[in-house]
Amino acid sequence: MTNKIDPLDQLPDDVAATAFRHLVRHLRMRHDAQNIDLMGLAGFCRNCLADWINEAGAGLDKATARAVIHGMPAGEWKDRYQSEASPEQVARMEESLKKNVDMG
Repeated sequence: MTNKIDPLDQLPDDVAATAFRHLVRHLRMRHDAQNIDLMGLAGFCRNCLADWINEAGAGLDKATARAVIHGMPAGEWKDRYQSEASPEQVARMEESLKKNVDMG
């Protein structure tokens, strides 16, 4: 087994943090990118990002972490922007999640 260093781990933390904030702000503007579609395509969504900031040590409760990512309380975001998931979207999400591996 090779002990290969991931170049991502070599990025300075301030650069990685700036890129992460850019991603989150991009998702805040793209309300058309539904969480179910993100899950179906990439196996993660805004709520995953909220979980990940807590796993990284943010120390926030779930609702606060989601508000940080959504830019508003998650319930408000849902009411404003989330549409009902179709059976096809749910099936895509379920297939996509099978491809996820534990990054921890």
